[in-house]
Amino acid sequence: MIAVHVRVSGRVQGVFYRAFTRDHARALGIKGWVRNIPGGGVEAVLEGERKAIGELLQIMKAGPSGAMVLGMELSELEPGGYEGFEIKY
Repeated sequence: MIAVHVRVSGRVQGVFYRAFTRDHARALGIKGWVRNIPGGGVEAVLEGERKAIGELLQIMKAGPSGAMVLGMELSELEPGGYEGFEIKY
């Protein structure tokens, strides 16, 4: 079990990026959250098996139709014991 903090830059607001991330995270059994951040980016905390998180990060790089991911910053965290995956507002 690992946890990572992700910051995504590019055209990722107003294109259903958060719902896209949530749906894929839940399908992969990943816990945590995703939210918009000032300046037009998105940040997320992902907690789960290393392989599943790697898969989700690849999916997040592609993004939903209409998104254009320009960059991703990752940092490892201590797992926080999240119960599910949610969109924070």
